[in-house]
Amino acid sequence: MVIKPRIRGFICTNAHPVGCAENVRQQINYVKAQPPINIGPKRVLVIGCSTGYGLASRIVSAFGSGAQTLGVCFEKEPSEKKTGTAGWYNTAAFHQAAAEENLYHYTINGDAFSDEIKAETIAKIKEDLGQVDLVVYSLASPKRRDPETGELFSSTLKPVGQPYTTKTYDTDKDLVHDISLEPANDDEIAQTVKVMGGEDWERWIAQLDAAGVLAKGCQTTAYTYIGKKLTWPIYGHATIGKAKEDLDRAAHELRVKYKHLNLKAWVSSLKALVTQASSAIPVMPLYISLIYRVMKEEETHEGCIEQIYRLFTEGLYVEAPQIDESNRLRMDGWETNDKTQAKIEALWNQVTQDNFHELADYEGYHSDFLRLFGFGIEGVDYDADVDPQVNW
Repeated sequence: MVIKPRIRGFICTNAHPVGCAENVRQQINYVKAQPPINIGPKRVLVIGCSTGYGLASRIVSAFGSGAQTLGVCFEKEPSEKKTGTAGWYNTAAFHQAAAEENLYHYTINGDAFSDEIKAETIAKIKEDLGQVDLVVYSLASPKRRDPETGELFSSTLKPVGQPYTTKTYDTDKDLVHDISLEPANDDEIAQTVKVMGGEDWERWIAQLDAAGVLAKGCQTTAYTYIGKKLTWPIYGHATIGKAKEDLDRAAHELRVKYKHLNLKAWVSSLKALVTQASSAIPVMPLYISLIYRVMKEEETHEGCIEQIYRLFTEGLYVEAPQIDESNRLRMDGWETNDKTQAKIEALWNQVTQDNFHELADYEGYHSDFLRLFGFGIEGVDYDADVDPQVNW
């Protein structure tokens, strides 16, 4: 079939297998062009491995450090008449590239929140790897089913304490407008923490440790976004912020609880980028379009793969990584420094419907959005007839 993007709201409902493969290939080539990570991980588990920062973590581990990688994701496979998800095609492309270089790779497709998938993952580690020395936790999901009670929890994107009105950009209507969000109630806050906080990360580490598959000196990291003044009302001072606080709590408790392994547990704060998760969050399409313009002008703009390569080489695998007061690894400094934020805030205060496309880099935002699904990538023939059925 000839596959063209079908965009509905903030999601694309299909994906291009050749485009996704080319996107993965370009990220691999970037990593292979950098100095090798000689003291990097060798046996890696990536929970949430198929898109965005999780996929980049798997690529950097394998092609930067020569690591054996086991991934967990939740993706939909294609059929004759329907494409698979982008994560399905990304994983297929990663498998092919890893096989070409004789790098161990295996991916488990299922609900990472469930104990069944945890058990399957542990069995595979025991069978093939013995132990792992890095566990990356990179899940982004709007819902989570508690494996003990069976209760389904849903996250909410709302401020905490008081209503919040701000600018946003509606990508569907090409419209800059004000949006007002009512504050979350206690139940909504609790449910968001249950989905996006540290509980499942802790559950993974507890079960991996109980099975004896965490190596001594193992590292684990969960990814977060902190932001600054413009995004704090929807991140820091919001339901997501409460979940992020819970990640910090979990990291501290993991370090204390697994001292016998000398486990290093980090929350890693990364820059704002176009991801399937961030495109759904009010404010972010406008904010990211503005930071793209400023950071490209400053020549500090990075994508997922550049961020994660730096995380490995400047954070996880250095003697004395730079951490903040909450013991987080901070890779977002090129975005959150005062000078850059002042430029972004100045644009934010000026932007209107009339000047949005002049002041913002929406073209860059939209290009990155399409790339998530394998579209708009140079060198790919989007008029060609392609088979959507790609196997791992």
